[in-house]
Amino acid sequence: MSATAHDATETRILARCTELDARLVQAIRGIRLLQTVSWPASAQQRFIDNWRRGQRSLPDVRYQAPDLSQAREELVSIYQQADAGHPVGDYLRRSAESWRIATDLLHAVGTAGVTEHSVRLFGRPGDTLPGSEQTNLDAARHFIGLAGELDQEILASEADYCIPAETLQAELQTQLDAFFRFHKIQVEIDPDLIAKAAAGPTRIRLRSATCFSEYDRHQLVEHEAFVHSLTGLNGREQPNLKSLGRSSPRVTATQEGLAVFAELISGSIDIERMKRISLRIVAIDMALCGANFIEVFQYFLDTGQTESDSFSSTQRVFRGVPVSGGAAFTKDNVYLHGLLTVHTFFRWALKHRRLNLSRALFAGKMTLHDVIALEPYFESGYIAQPLYLPPWAQRANGLAGMLAFSLFANHIRIGNVGVDDLVLGV
Repeated sequence: MSATAHDATETRILARCTELDARLVQAIRGIRLLQTVSWPASAQQRFIDNWRRGQRSLPDVRYQAPDLSQAREELVSIYQQADAGHPVGDYLRRSAESWRIATDLLHAVGTAGVTEHSVRLFGRPGDTLPGSEQTNLDAARHFIGLAGELDQEILASEADYCIPAETLQAELQTQLDAFFRFHKIQVEIDPDLIAKAAAGPTRIRLRSATCFSEYDRHQLVEHEAFVHSLTGLNGREQPNLKSLGRSSPRVTATQEGLAVFAELISGSIDIERMKRISLRIVAIDMALCGANFIEVFQYFLDTGQTESDSFSSTQRVFRGVPVSGGAAFTKDNVYLHGLLTVHTFFRWALKHRRLNLSRALFAGKMTLHDVIALEPYFESGYIAQPLYLPPWAQRANGLAGMLAFSLFANHIRIGNVGVDDLVLGV
């Protein structure tokens, strides 16, 4: 095939991909995965009030399964029509299949059947980590153990400082208005929010009547604003693949891993944050092994969490599934797996002199596989470079320096280092 004929064929295929992508965005408009499985804020207060009165009864949460039959049919059609042998076509097939599994999950909402679909989307605690024989559960237990050893030493030296939700709202709004020059992200206080915070492309919600620490403030900026909101806005600005502005379930591990990596590289994460992430993975494993809501709630209490935080953590595990045990919503399994995978990806990119991929990763909501497979389309302009980059990603030299140090430091086995080896001079 001549170069001219090849270019004409490629142009035709990409035009078809753009058309299918527009259909994909339209098809998924009514799919509200997290919203459908989320619990009302009233469930928390009711449970805690009963708990304090000694009434240890399981929460009663009802769900309304949406009718997504038409969306599912369209997703199957897009999957079948996209060209599996073309990188963009393969991206569309993977995305359509991910959303189709989400429709199956929502069709089963309120039943133990949710678990199977959740595991397909987010994995399970026993899954092995990339390049390792260790599992997510092994990693979680490592961080929990380390945090337990450091808790007394570190927490005793931390200042007891509380930022009210209203104060944090004003501070974040000022900071985000200055950063997102071409878009408006509204910071709101939500009395119905169980989690401390939640983010979308144009809105960040904070739980009302909540005390936020200085670490919370920095984590919200780096994690929610400079990753979740930022990639959503960049995706919306794409000229052809508008689906890059939507949070397909298949991108969750990369998105959350990238967001936690952002906390790590910006110095915004603390050991207690790592402990909270890890505790949720252990809790998912407990639920899958038969623990009910009360048993998991008690587990969080025993680790030192407040009643409010313990309920919030436990309901994350039981979203969309029966609270009697043996089932779980496994989304929180992706945080450590995603962090370690993203960290490995950045080190790989440095080693192979492809740090440009680290910038492309912010052009929308995509997986690590996507950013590598679609690299030629960033170069051609079919996929636009990101409009916004987090401050730490803008400083390429600093990122490269940290990654270079990480690459070398991994060769040092800490078990072989003695105290005498750490003493400098004579």
